Amino acid sequence: MTAPSAYTSDMLPAGIRARHIDNGNGLLMHVLEAGPGLQPEKCEAVFGRAASLANEPSPTTPVLLLLHGFPELAYSWRKIMPALAASGYHVIAPDQRGYGRTQGGDNTYTSDLAPFRVLNLVRDALGLVAAMGYRSVDAVIGHDFGAPVAAACAVARPDVFKSVALMSAPFAGVPAWPVAQNSAPIKLSAQPLSAMTGLADPGLDAAFAHLTPSRKHYQWFYSTPEANADMQNCPAGVHAFLRAYYHMKSADWTANKPHPLAAWTADAMAELPTYYVMNQSDGMAATVAPHLPSSSAVAANRWLPDHELAVYASEYTRNGFQGGLNWYRAVTGGLFASDLKTFAGTKITIPTCFIAGASDWGIYQKPGDFEAMQTTACTKFSGAHIIQGAGHWVQQEQPDAVISALSAFLAAHR
Repeated sequence: MTAPSAYTSDMLPAGIRARHIDNGNGLLMHVLEAGPGLQPEKCEAVFGRAASLANEPSPTTPVLLLLHGFPELAYSWRKIMPALAASGYHVIAPDQRGYGRTQGGDNTYTSDLAPFRVLNLVRDALGLVAAMGYRSVDAVIGHDFGAPVAAACAVARPDVFKSVALMSAPFAGVPAWPVAQNSAPIKLSAQPLSAMTGLADPGLDAAFAHLTPSRKHYQWFYSTPEANADMQNCPAGVHAFLRAYYHMKSADWTANKPHPLAAWTADAMAELPTYYVMNQSDGMAATVAPHLPSSSAVAANRWLPDHELAVYASEYTRNGFQGGLNWYRAVTGGLFASDLKTFAGTKITIPTCFIAGASDWGIYQKPGDFEAMQTTACTKFSGAHIIQGAGHWVQQEQPDAVISALSAFLAAHR
């Protein structure tokens, strides 16, 4: 099968272009970019698919690196990229490993999970930045599963990433140093980790199974062999599945009324909607299908009209979801937590902010993370921006508010 080319200009807002860049870590990354001096008409046809060091912005131009989550794409940043570029930034948004039109690696269920470890995802980001001719990034901005990768970038290479904005997924920090002063040794595996790194405990999922009705955590379902087919081959089709999934996690689904949870226990976490703690007998497609919005609601949707949803549907119909699902397998297999133990006892020491929608349960999906991010995990935490009228897809649902919050943060630390 012929590998897909980069997006054409008719698929993108004015001022954004697409091309492929070899990141030096086994990937030919599909990248969207916008910035001063950049010529949007010079897309892949001019630079060639293995182009690097071909950006028109000066190497001294400040850089923003935007990292998407699941099930998303670089395209998820389309609504905020032009405005950030207008502030003088070279804005770079790749399809991450296993996603979209980025090529390279084995994205099957039977693949080696080592490339999906969080430190290798950091290497993907570093390689891309270097291939584009830069030595540092003014801010790495991560949404959903992109947030723990952005946090890992901040922990591992604060010399390269000068500030970090986390969106929708709080970061509670790395494990504590294994030996506490004047006390017995602490087991690193017992330390709390963020929602994206702390689920390597099958005992919790067993506790969900004993609830009435029995439940299961979505990250454990996403780690099963049947998860990809459940979504890619669902009876309604990928377009309808994604419409229901995006709707159910947005502010448009009025049942989203998030609040802090009492504890990291099955009973407390059963308060989460079923797209987080699923019914035991259902896959994700069956979980969201009853909440597919009506045709009139779809027609009235301004943050994700059908022609934009079609971009996601086309990519996931062609590729399936397994590349992104392998990230979850690395989490539930303990690989993310294992990598972060390398940095035991450290904190994020660069300026940090958090942005999320007021209707986003992601803020609270791991009890205590939101609070730990603000008090213990980051030494220069500048504020949490909770945006009204947005759910999980905050930069798409309320792009102007996100641009305002990011612009203020960036201006304060530029």
